Amino acid sequence: MNSLGIEYNQLVGSIPLTIFNISRIEVMAFTGNSLSGSLPNGLCNGLPILKGLYLSKNKLRGHMPTSLSNCSLLQLLGLSENEFDGPIHGEIRRLSRLQILELGANHFTGIIPQEIGNLVNLVVLAMEKNQITSSVPMSLFNISSLQVLSLAQNKLSGFLPREIGNLTKMQYPQISGNKLIGEIPKLISILVELVELDLGINSFSGSLVM
Repeated sequence: MNSLGIEYNQLVGSIPLTIFNISRIEVMAFTGNSLSGSLPNGLCNGLPILKGLYLSKNKLRGHMPTSLSNCSLLQLLGLSENEFDGPIHGEIRRLSRLQILELGANHFTGIIPQEIGNLVNLVVLAMEKNQITSSVPMSLFNISSLQVLSLAQNKLSGFLPREIGNLTKMQYPQISGNKLIGEIPKLISILVELVELDLGINSFSGSLVM
């Protein structure tokens, strides 16, 4: 069996540990249930070829295991709309094949790690509706493949740097509901792929040049 999908049912309880030892699995999908409990520390030890982990829209809690970084082939990680907390670890840099990282609508705290810039294949980065603080790391603006950047409704502060102009494939930057200050970078105007830009409910100032 290389794919296990039981999405949008009424499953409850924790995910059995035995499932994390099915070494042939490439895709594991439990989105949209009521699963609870925490993820095991050795999550990826028995899943050497896992490429997709879909766990969004459950009731999972606890910290995101650092051992997730051992899933070196992972391309999609969906943990949004759960009750995860704690920091987003720098170990995430080892998931260099990730294309979609969805961590929104949890209780993550701390900063966006500088190591996020190692995820050079990211297309979607979603961390909205958490308690993430500090500034947006400069390394993030080196991920030229990014098309969706969702950081809305956190506690981000500081300036939005001119390097946002490096994200030439960006379509949906959503950074509303934070504490960003200063001018809106003029280089946003060169992002020709933009579909929707949402910078509302911050403290930007200065002139509007688009």
